[in-house]
Amino acid sequence: MNHLDVLVLPRDPTGKLPPLNPVLLHDETEAVLVDCGCTGFLPLVESAAKAKGVDLARLTRVFITHHDHDHMGALAALKRTYPRAQVLASAEDAPYIQGERKFLRLVQAEALFDSLPEDKKIESLRLQQTVAAVEPVRVDATVADGQVFPWCGGIEVVATPGHMPGHISLYARESRTLIAGDALTVVDGRLAPANPRFTLDPAQARASMRKLLDYDIIRLVCYHGGVVEGDIRQALRDALEA
Repeated sequence: MNHLDVLVLPRDPTGKLPPLNPVLLHDETEAVLVDCGCTGFLPLVESAAKAKGVDLARLTRVFITHHDHDHMGALAALKRTYPRAQVLASAEDAPYIQGERKFLRLVQAEALFDSLPEDKKIESLRLQQTVAAVEPVRVDATVADGQVFPWCGGIEVVATPGHMPGHISLYARESRTLIAGDALTVVDGRLAPANPRFTLDPAQARASMRKLLDYDIIRLVCYHGGVVEGDIRQALRDALEA
């Protein structure tokens, strides 16, 4: 039997920051994780998976939707603990994940720093330090738009650039679920475009949203905001018009 579980990773003990939502797909032979949280989050991922009845010792694959620190910060620790799990990402993102290129989020933060008001510069420096400290990890295999894997009822790679140039989403065919990463977000229970503050190419991000209208989706999982169900095409149209 194929399962798709949305994990909830708390960002801080006070609950001031919204949680993160990796996704765990699993069947009798495969356990596939989509994104894995910030540096230091491996125990939270293990606990969240255990709550769904999955021991991460079963983990076979880890998809990274893009190289932001809150999506791959825990990847190095996860790979050390579960070395048989293969890391998959887009060819565009692989050099950043592997440490061959500077994180684009760090490039963005550095470029904007001098223009920030003084009260925002401390926050920016903290972000830069957090991003720079992420440990690189070798990508075992790169994936491309439209590629379909047989695991867990069928997983299709959907290129959704904009938030990041190499951003991918994943379409779980059997459950008709779109795992959106940061291609979309949920705000006050409604689907919304990716946060413009952190989206490198807003026009491309909106084109990626329009692309999703071609998919038969009944459930959509955003890394920030969680699950939206129902008439996803209309929810996408509404988000595009907002």
